[in-house]
Amino acid sequence: MARSVWKGPMVDGYLLDKADKARASTRNEVIRTWSRRSTILPQFVGLVFGVYNGHKFIPVSVTEEMVGHKFGEFSPTRVFQGHSGSGDKKASR
Repeated sequence: MARSVWKGPMVDGYLLDKADKARASTRNEVIRTWSRRSTILPQFVGLVFGVYNGHKFIPVSVTEEMVGHKFGEFSPTRVFQGHSGSGDKKASR
């Protein structure tokens, strides 16, 4: 279910502060964040965030198409290893 419009987008406050500092500085560094639930705002476009997936920080460079989505959508937490069983079924026939 979507968040109510009157509440506005949910963004952790420290993330806004880090983004403002990154915009002010001339260095291009990754902003590390554990806040996968935060919504991507237009102020974040052009910045690179390191989104934690439970194991490591996945670099996510924010584009205009990502505005309105959550950071967690761009940092998968699970790795598909494949289905168990023998290799190719067509070769065994």
